[in-house]
Amino acid sequence: MAAFHRPLRKPPAMPLADLLWLCVAAYGLHVLEEFQFDWRNWARAVIKLPVEWTDFYIVNALVIVLGVVAANLVRQPALALAFPALMLINALFFHVLPMIRTHGRYSPGVFTAVLLFFPLGIACYHRALSAGLVGWPGVVLSFIIGALLMASPIVLLQLKSRTYFRQT
Repeated sequence: MAAFHRPLRKPPAMPLADLLWLCVAAYGLHVLEEFQFDWRNWARAVIKLPVEWTDFYIVNALVIVLGVVAANLVRQPALALAFPALMLINALFFHVLPMIRTHGRYSPGVFTAVLLFFPLGIACYHRALSAGLVGWPGVVLSFIIGALLMASPIVLLQLKSRTYFRQT
């Protein structure tokens, strides 16, 4: 009978690289939720972004590429963590806060942001910090990079309407 009774062992912690790959998968599910629930029209109405579906496709394809790059940059954790930083920034500033500001109006992508982005993003930082892969300066750097990555398509959207950048 003793052979059937084994003490439960705590499973080993998931490596940062594996968590980053899960982040890529989570972002794919997030894009699906945003697309299915018409993020484009929500973004135009609620956050006043002059976005088209082609912008949505290109930006999200690039984000997936950035996620794949991050998962392969695990030896440079401050750079790799820029992807979970982007996810956390996206979840908070482009889904949760707009829903609060609009008194609960559904933000396409909020379910995956809350259920996947927050837990995975926090897990990435916890893993990197607890394993000694990165210190607080690296965490700050990753959030700066993540914020710049998150802001860049918005800045480009705003700039493309300026006369200097029009190609007509």
